[in-house]
Order: sequence, then structure tokens, then C-alpha cells
Amino acid sequence: MATTVPREADWDQAPGLLDGASTLTLTTDDCGLAYWLSAVAQGTLAGRAETGHAPGAPTPEYMCRPGPLRDSLLIELGCRSVAEEQATRVLSYYVTHAPGIPELEFYATQLIDEARHSLVFRNHLVELGVPRERLAAAVEEVSADFTAAVIDPIIDFTLATVRDEGDFFGGVAIFAIIIEGVLAPAAELSERKWSRLDPAAGEIARGTSIDEIRHLTVASSIVRDRLAVDPEFRPRLLDILRRGRLLWDTVPDRAFVMHREELFQAGLAEHADLLADYEIWPGRRLLDTTPAERYETAERWTDEMARARMAYMGLDPAIIIGHQAGAR
Repeated sequence: MATTVPREADWDQAPGLLDGASTLTLTTDDCGLAYWLSAVAQGTLAGRAETGHAPGAPTPEYMCRPGPLRDSLLIELGCRSVAEEQATRVLSYYVTHAPGIPELEFYATQLIDEARHSLVFRNHLVELGVPRERLAAAVEEVSADFTAAVIDPIIDFTLATVRDEGDFFGGVAIFAIIIEGVLAPAAELSERKWSRLDPAAGEIARGTSIDEIRHLTVASSIVRDRLAVDPEFRPRLLDILRRGRLLWDTVPDRAFVMHREELFQAGLAEHADLLADYEIWPGRRLLDTTPAERYETAERWTDEMARARMAYMGLDPAIIIGHQAGAR
């Protein structure tokens, strides 16, 4: 009997990340373990489980040659692979502190999602020509400074809440609103940047974005429902969000992102023919954008998505809007 894949998990029909995360409503009851095994493992990931892309999605030969375009993608995937690895480790505490079976099952599936993201990012580095035997060293080389300056402080903040204080709902808010709420627009930008230059990388970004829709919407429902049954949680939640926003304001993510975007920019001119008619968003050709414009657009997307999700949870978007864009 054929499995019917829900639209939000269907590779061809799922909305874009920004639209889906801003408009869909999904709960732990909707997205339990059985849902994941059918809709995700047998739906979204069909034919893409190991690499994150279909066998026919190419990695062009020019992406394997030394140069700024390749360097930009190596840095992006190396940093994202470490971020996803750390997220996987942190999520083990969400499973431990889950208040019920629906929450436990959902965060068990998100833990697997994040581990898979880290896997496919690493595997694409190999497809770009990084020898597998030195993959760990290559990831360390491109991500060490970023990890220490950006990832580690965010992870420490999250662990202090969910592991040390045992605050599951506070941890959900941090992960969904502060961490993934900031990272999601960057994932959308990645998909748009690479879809024509490196179709395999574009598909990898597409698959991770489909997962992030689920992570963001379910977590938002958890926070919303918690506030409905426990209004006394609101002051605690607002304090967490304010501190999380201030933390993002202190991490020097922009320098890392702009370095990567400048490398990307340096490689664009070499592929002007391929990109001549390609619009990264309606009315704007990728070739005509600048590093600062792409960064600022992702910031704007972050704020737009935050307004929608915060309103859904009954919270004032001004609590977090105005932060720096997060680790891209």
C-alpha cells in the first residue's frame, strides 16, 4: 500500500521554509514517531537519505576546483555541520526532560534530523573533493574560530536552561525562537544561492529546510500551549527570550558570514552565463546582489518570520526583533 506523504513533508509540494514556518500549524500530536517514519523517512528522504540529494543532482566539476566559490561552500557546510552536530548533542536533554510521550517522540525525531543534517553537510564536503580520511580535520580548519566565537556561547546558554535547570519549555523556546528562528532564513538563502551553481548543495538545503518547517512550527505550538495552561510561565519565557536576544547581539557572527559571502561574490563572475537569468528572489538577479544585501535580506526574513511565529504564540515580536542575524 502506497504511503501518502503530507504536503509539508513532500519534496515537490512542501512550501518554502519562510512561508511554511510562518503560516503552518503543526503539533506534537501531528508529528510523532509514526509520522516521522512514514512522512519523513519514507517521504522526504526517499532516495536522498545518505547524501541529502537525489542521485541525479550533480556536483559540477568547477565546484571541485580550488577557488573562492568552493571555499565559500566549504566554510558554509563545515560550520553548519558542526552546528548541527552540537544541536544533536543538546537535543538529548530535550528527550530526557520531555514531560510526556508526544514531546519525547517529537524531540527524538528532531535529534535524528539534526544528526542527519550534519551527516549530509559532511558528505557533500567529500563530494566537493575533500578526502574522507581528512574530513574531520578539514571541518575543524574551517569551523574552529566560528565554533568558539558563535556556537559555543549559544550552546552553553541552551544547556544552562534545559540541562542544568531542567526547564524543558524554556529550552524549547530557546531552540525554536532564538536558535532556529534565526538560522532558518539563512537556510532559505543557502537554497536559493546554490540551487543553480551546485544542484546537489541546493537539494541538501531544500531537504534541511523541509525539516526546519516542522521543528519551528511544532515548537511554537508547544510554547503556545504551555502559555495557555500555565500563564505564570510567561515572565520566565520573556526573560529567556530577552537574554537570548542579547546573547545574539554579542556574538560576532556577521564577520564570519560576510567573509563567506565575499568569497561567494568573488566566484560569481566566473559563472555569469549560467546565472544570467537567475533571480534569487523576484525581480533581483543573483548576479546583481552584494554580500551586504544578501546578509541584510536574511536579517529581514528573520524579522518577518519572527513576527508571524511570535504572534501565533501570543507574544510581542518586539521582544526579539532587532537582534543581529544569527549564525548563517
